[in-house]
Amino acid sequence: MAKPAALELIKLTKSYGGTVAVDAIDQVIPDGTYTCLLGPSGCGKSSTLRMLAGHESVTSGDIVHKGANITDLPPARRGTAMMFQSYALFPHLSVVDNVAFSLKMKGVEKAKRQKEARELLELVDMSAYGERLPDQLSGGQQQRVALARALITRPSILLLDEPLSALDPFLRIRMRTELKRLQRELGISFIHVTHSQDEALALADHIIVMNRGKIEQDGPPQEVFDAPRTEFVARFIGGHNILGGSGNRKLAVRTDRMTIATQSSAGAIPASVVAVEYLGTIVNVTVETAQAGELTVSVGDTAYFHKPVEIGQSVFLTWKAEDAHQLAA
Repeated sequence: MAKPAALELIKLTKSYGGTVAVDAIDQVIPDGTYTCLLGPSGCGKSSTLRMLAGHESVTSGDIVHKGANITDLPPARRGTAMMFQSYALFPHLSVVDNVAFSLKMKGVEKAKRQKEARELLELVDMSAYGERLPDQLSGGQQQRVALARALITRPSILLLDEPLSALDPFLRIRMRTELKRLQRELGISFIHVTHSQDEALALADHIIVMNRGKIEQDGPPQEVFDAPRTEFVARFIGGHNILGGSGNRKLAVRTDRMTIATQSSAGAIPASVVAVEYLGTIVNVTVETAQAGELTVSVGDTAYFHKPVEIGQSVFLTWKAEDAHQLAA
């Protein structure tokens, strides 16, 4: 049974002067899911998030949250909360007071708001740091405080603007796990803007790929990765080779579904090895072909080192017909 919609975007548009940043997008985001808005810089994903939060006015179109039109409501009345990329913690307030700040603004008395703040700090594993100031925390700890501060308003949708971009790679992977755990435990919708394909694939139940203000494709991560609809999605999501097809249609073949051999066989494409990149569990072999230009073949490390190839070596590529996915013209 399909989940009910937490959020529906209807012909949502944002223009800055003569520039259209978000171009009449229609999208339903299911309730209780982890959704990633994915795309390159300037694709419209952050403008979309800011419109959802109420921090950016809508040029035209509507935002509907659980049946109510929230397009023109102020941020505090939308049922959403936003966690900013910069964390924006108040440097002069303790961790507890930072988390409790929005309740203070609502007139909640001190004992009650601090109790709620400590409960949220426990949820994000920061209860031992309640009396510290932000500059006494690491980047990862500051992020957890910012997360607790966003959650204290009990939103039904949490909006996250590139929340992991300032963290080092090891901490980024650890925080991905934490964010996914929190979303499952809270049962609310998370909408997370990122330009990282790995981040989106690791976190999301639902990926929305944006390009030039429009939605190119949306769906579960495995579907978007395995069956990209367009050349843009195939190239941006990564892990695919693009081959020219007949009648202006192109084909995408996953790099790990191509086979590289030193002997020719029926239908094989001749190629020359131009680069070899060792990535631990896989080795990426880049080859140059006369028919399709530069292609990449991802080979498991064990298989590669059993039969390694060298730069300049002649090789032959094959793949199964069912692994060639047709792209929209």
